[in-house]
Amino acid sequence: MSSDDERDEKELSLTSPEVVTKYKSAAEIVNKALQVVLAECKPKAKIVDICEKGDSFIKEQTASMYKNSKKKIERGVAFPTCISVNNTVGHFSPLASDESVLEDGDMVKIDMGCHIDGFIALVGHTHVLQEGPLSGRKADVIAAANTAADVALRLVRPGKKNTDVTEAIQKVAAAYDCKIVEGVLSHQLKQHVIDGNKVVLSVSSPETTVDEVEFEENEVYAIDIVASTGDGKPKLLDEKQTTIYKKDESVNYQLKMKASRFIISEIKQNFPRMPFTARSLEEKRARLGLVECVNHGHLQPYPVLYEKPGSCRFGFLPGDFVAQIKFTVLLMPNGSDRITSHTLQELPKKTIEDPEIKGWLALGIKKKKGGGKKKKAQKAGEKGEASTEAEPMDASSNAQE
Repeated sequence: MSSDDERDEKELSLTSPEVVTKYKSAAEIVNKALQVVLAECKPKAKIVDICEKGDSFIKEQTASMYKNSKKKIERGVAFPTCISVNNTVGHFSPLASDESVLEDGDMVKIDMGCHIDGFIALVGHTHVLQEGPLSGRKADVIAAANTAADVALRLVRPGKKNTDVTEAIQKVAAAYDCKIVEGVLSHQLKQHVIDGNKVVLSVSSPETTVDEVEFEENEVYAIDIVASTGDGKPKLLDEKQTTIYKKDESVNYQLKMKASRFIISEIKQNFPRMPFTARSLEEKRARLGLVECVNHGHLQPYPVLYEKPGSCRFGFLPGDFVAQIKFTVLLMPNGSDRITSHTLQELPKKTIEDPEIKGWLALGIKKKKGGGKKKKAQKAGEKGEASTEAEPMDASSNAQE
């Protein structure tokens, strides 16, 4: 590697204070955007309106940043706001014509992202539209996802491997009689890259495998934990619900339809590297052109998948509930820095008895500076046990650990 290449790599990694600042600025905006979206999640609110408000907030907040920079700095939405309800696994960000609304008691999963100069912060959160503490299977599945996220935060660290995380989060979910949903991937993040080559599988299977890799200092990851009260094997019910896509820069196939060529030109200009929603395109042309773009690999779709719905056939049977916790973590020299999160609703207390899970939860996040180690370890162990309730794990609490 040449000295120029080494310098370029350093300037784009967490060894550069400017890069850390951009990640944290993006995180601050997306954390605030999540609060804005949560405030809009009320019974009878239209889902598409909420998604639009989330995206608009991020665009407005990022628009004023680096305005006077000598070089052009891209910034804005890194992943469109999604509102996925109950048994919907994710990626539901409907078109403007969609009339779907939220209802009282819905389990709402919010998924969104922001970037500044291509440095990405992603967050996912689950909230139930009800007053008071949660109970029953809704509480179980949120606690499963949250505790699995707490464990993942402690295992995504230099020297550990992606397979360690995959095995651990499944064991945590089983402690709540839940399953980790198959097909969900957690990716390393790099500048302008939301799906880096280092990957953590949610569930390993013969059909889905990734290379075993080791986490390293100065890397950034978006850890996506999705848990279900069902079998964790979601299905695609309606391809027309897919509205989120990402341009594949490596594909150069010459499209045949005029509508397709128009759409791909618009995408190259406005969304060259980040996922986008078809809502951002001219709807009539998008309907005609997107199919050919997907069929020939120009666009990678993010499908809307479902676990089992409720049934009224033999008296009402509740469907499966799906919960998501997604966070962005910087693997800094002094330890892990979780930069995106939101406090959970109140959950019933559940003590995890499994010694291996308790051991994972007792692991520190920040490196110790020496002195008071025994007391700190004891405190970390107590916190690990408490985290099976509803540990918010926000960025500020991480900094104090």
